[in-house]
Parts: sequence; structure tokens; C-alpha cells
Amino acid sequence: MPRRRRGRQVNGIVVLDKPEGLSSNAALQRVRRLFNAAKAGHTGSLDPLATGVLPLCLGEATKFSQFVLDADKAYLSTFALGVATDTFDAEGAVTATADASCLTGEVIDRAMAQFEGVIDQVPPMYSALKHNGQPLYKLARQGFEVERQSRCVEIRQFDRRDFRPGRIAELDVIIVCSKGTYVRSLAASLGESLEVPAHVRTLRRVKAGPYDIAEAVPLDTLEAAVAEGEHCLDALLLPIDGPLAALTEVFLGASATFYLQQGQAVRVSNGPQSGMVRAYGAEGQFLGIGEMLDDGRVAPRRLVV
Repeated sequence: MPRRRRGRQVNGIVVLDKPEGLSSNAALQRVRRLFNAAKAGHTGSLDPLATGVLPLCLGEATKFSQFVLDADKAYLSTFALGVATDTFDAEGAVTATADASCLTGEVIDRAMAQFEGVIDQVPPMYSALKHNGQPLYKLARQGFEVERQSRCVEIRQFDRRDFRPGRIAELDVIIVCSKGTYVRSLAASLGESLEVPAHVRTLRRVKAGPYDIAEAVPLDTLEAAVAEGEHCLDALLLPIDGPLAALTEVFLGASATFYLQQGQAVRVSNGPQSGMVRAYGAEGQFLGIGEMLDDGRVAPRRLVV
């Protein structure tokens, strides 16, 4: 007999404004405990150094976390030009220095333009990717380096917001990119192009899929809501269908709602010809996602309980 999960059956999405110094998993566990949620998951890791948008899925929302994981992300970051570290960020040990005072905004703009579009990127050793079951960062801390396969990512926007010249120059950038992009690697690669060492000094995620920093909730706001009761805490949850905003919605009648929930394909009059859709029942309730069949019916693919 399967063990029953402890905690509340709470469903929804918390868009956390993750604080610096906290890992994504530690942030998830903190929020899970605050909600006393039986089930929770995050939608892709943020480095402990990074702050900003971290959507966390509770209960039935975990079924759709992949849609946020696969979505584009946007970041504001400050690169330090003139210093390299072994982790490519401010938490690492310095490995190289050089005088960056010769750099200008115009030179930097030309170098940044080379990275827009589809590029090959080698993941850093200090990352959560695994090699023979071991996270790379654990191997790196033991002094090992292994060969990593490059991957294709897309940099949709890479613009300079501010530049403060000097022996160690600071470059503020905005980046919009596909999933799997390492901003730390982008900083290091830009430094190579400029012929100076470089690393990420600060990193803030301002968008993940449909979720923007404007709707992100700080951890202390959640903690304060606990004292006011579960109803105040639950009021901070966003709907579980939020990650699916890009999918066409279809609406079912009472009979079709019943049969879809029984796992059967049902006919819809307002659906697209193909592809995945988000389905809503006769009373407007979100049912889950389905796939359009060639005969105009929608087949259930992932339903909420």
C-alpha cells in the first residue's frame, strides 16, 4: 500500500523572488514547509549567487513545470571585466587578472553582437550537470575537470545597459535566452572575445516563461503571511494553468468533461486542427492538457485531479 504524502493538498504556483545565497532546492524546501504542501517542485535551478524569478509548483501544478523549464528566460547581470574566477562568478577563486581600462562601450557592443543568435556553449565545470552520476561541481571541487559536450543555445537579446570603465571594468547587460543557457559561460566567452578575463559579478533573473519579476514574492512576504493564516498564504498562489498560456484553450460541455476525465477522447467544436491544448470543463474549471487528433477529438494527456 503506497504511503500517503504528508502535508496539505495545496495546488498553485508561487513565483518566488529568490534571495542571494540560497540554492533553488533550499528555496523550494523553505516554501514547501511554509505552505505545508504535500508535493512541490521547481522549474529549473538558479545559482545561489543569483536572485529573482523562481517559479515553484505546488501540488497538481508540478505536472506542468516542464513548460516553464523549457521556456525562455531573461536576466539582468553585471560582468566584471579584468578578472576571471574558476566558477565564472563572484563566488569562485581568482584565476587570472588583466588591465581592462582600454575597453570602450563601442568595442564591447561589437563583441556582444557576435553572441546574438544560435551559439554553441560549453557548460561550466561548476554546474549541476552530471558525469557518470556525479554532479560536475562536485568533481570540480575535487580538482577534476572532464570533457563537456557543447550545446546549442539561443541568445535572443544581449544588450549593454551601462558600462563603467576602469582597470577592472563593470558591464551591466540584459540577456534574453533559451533554456539551458549559462550566463556565467557567456560572460567568460565575452571576455575571451575582448581578450580580457571576465566573470559574473551579479545575476538577477527577471523573467521565466510567462512569469515576470513584477509578480515575484519575496521570501519574507511569504513568512509574514503564515502568521496571518493559510488563507492569506494561499492568496499568493497563482493558477496552475499559468505555464500553459501559449497553448490554445478548448471548452467542453458537461458530457465531454465527464468522459475526458475518464481518460477518453472527446469531440470539441472550438479546437485547433492539431497540437496540444489546455482544456476547461463545463463550469470553467481547468481540466489539464490534451492533444488534438486527426478526427477533431481531443485526447487527454495530463489531467489534474
